[in-house]
Amino acid sequence: MQTNTWSLFDPGAGQGARQLAELGLALLLSTLIGAERAVQQKSAGLRTHTLVGVGSALFMEVSQHGFNAVLGLDAVSFDPSRVAAQIVSGIGFIGGGLIFVRRDAVRGLTTAATVWLTCAIGMACGGGLPLLAMAATAVHFLVVRGYPWLTRWLPALSSVEQAGLSLTYRSGSGVLSLVLKECTDQGFRVSQVSVERPSTAARTTHEPPPEGETSSRSVWLEVEGPGSVYALVASLSEFEGVLDVASDRTDSGE
Repeated sequence: MQTNTWSLFDPGAGQGARQLAELGLALLLSTLIGAERAVQQKSAGLRTHTLVGVGSALFMEVSQHGFNAVLGLDAVSFDPSRVAAQIVSGIGFIGGGLIFVRRDAVRGLTTAATVWLTCAIGMACGGGLPLLAMAATAVHFLVVRGYPWLTRWLPALSSVEQAGLSLTYRSGSGVLSLVLKECTDQGFRVSQVSVERPSTAARTTHEPPPEGETSSRSVWLEVEGPGSVYALVASLSEFEGVLDVASDRTDSGE
């Protein structure tokens, strides 16, 4: 009975140090990618990427070693690539859940592609291809960190940014016209402006706000252009009279 227990950790059964090392490498590389996405505050962050990478590696280990007990039986044939193909198909459901469309703007494409790449890196780790896995991880950081810098120096490669801005400003400050001018100066076209009622309008009596309370309005702006949405938000937040400004931008550039 003791011999059978220790046989569970026999490398020949696919549960040895090599397989654990491959899972560990998948854990490390997918964690690096997930941490970078989390720092960028993307919709899929550390936990999602880590689980995708380790899960993909485990599926590959099962594909290679999980059916050894039946391979020697008569009339049994097995194609390990079928499991890998199903991983690729299955990861599409996660990627599809990260992509959403708001009017004519598509969000989450880069994040979905990153999850897809993390899946491939995990598969490479589980398939015994550590050098390819590490190279692909390096390519990820090159693309997501280096390409934005490259596009700033090559305007022809710059994509059009589309985003919604939620802005709250002090009523009567006249700042809205300055906000619209700033958007234009930074290369954006304002496609829609929706001004909401004052935050104090919940009072049905229309009484003036109590002393010390500032009446404010909220406005929703939809902008598009080759500029940086994040730079625009930072600039607008410095305007006197602007109480709060935020962007619905979830993925930079794509």
